[in-house]
Amino acid sequence: MTAKEPKDIIATFSIVGYDPAAQEWGVAVQSKFLAVGAVVPFAKAGVGAIATQSMANTAYGPDGLALLEKGYSAEEVLNMLIKDDPDRDMRQVGIVDAKGGSASYTGKDCYEWAGGVTGPNFAAQGNILVGEETVQAMAHTFQEATGTLAERLIKALDAGQNAGGDRRGRQSAALLVVREKGGYGGYNDRAIDLRVDDHPDPIKELERIYKLQQLYFSPPKAEDIVPITSELKEELIRELTRTGFIKDGTKTLTDDAFYKALTTFFHTENFEEREQPRGQIDMAVVHFLRKMPSA
Repeated sequence: MTAKEPKDIIATFSIVGYDPAAQEWGVAVQSKFLAVGAVVPFAKAGVGAIATQSMANTAYGPDGLALLEKGYSAEEVLNMLIKDDPDRDMRQVGIVDAKGGSASYTGKDCYEWAGGVTGPNFAAQGNILVGEETVQAMAHTFQEATGTLAERLIKALDAGQNAGGDRRGRQSAALLVVREKGGYGGYNDRAIDLRVDDHPDPIKELERIYKLQQLYFSPPKAEDIVPITSELKEELIRELTRTGFIKDGTKTLTDDAFYKALTTFFHTENFEEREQPRGQIDMAVVHFLRKMPSA
């Protein structure tokens, strides 16, 4: 950090995106800044997504979403946010609206390299970067990548890092994806809300916990639901015994005792979302059980 780069500047790169098919909006961000996920990303299902950074004005998040909800476009909201902001020359913000319209702003006093790229359904931006290649890589990857919105956002973030990233280094990353009733139990719209607050390789760590999030909370795949055959039951009994969920031996183990142990495993490991009717099991959970350490 030079004398011209104060500590409260959020040197970062981010991408906001929209998936019209899944009706999801999201933000992915990485920075040489502690807990960047607490500052930069904002999103609301059916409304849009916003990333506010550089000398971040966190009011841009809720205020911008409120304006988007009234029907203003991303470009209109951007202009309204910066119009009366005396520090707008130090701000950086990316916005995608309910229809995928996008806008990105980089104030003229943001520290180099700083800038952004927009296109249908996305806006990528960054400041104090190694170079322009970071935002270009994010934009290209987001447009070309396949998979869910979350997967495309993470791939774009990783491409930005590989192209240079934040020239001060790495520290934190975050991923926020919203969808109507997408949260736990359907009670809110936060389908994915993950943060890596302090890590030497935050994007790779974000990828790791994203995979865990999918294991715990994504709907089971139909092809993974299988009957508990006698052979599979024998393996499950061995694994449940090895991991301590069956403690009283297996010679006299009743069917009810087996399913009680299986249910205890599911609830202890927070796999309620993947529970199946008696006689069936999700193989994703079996794979997890096989890798668990012994009791």
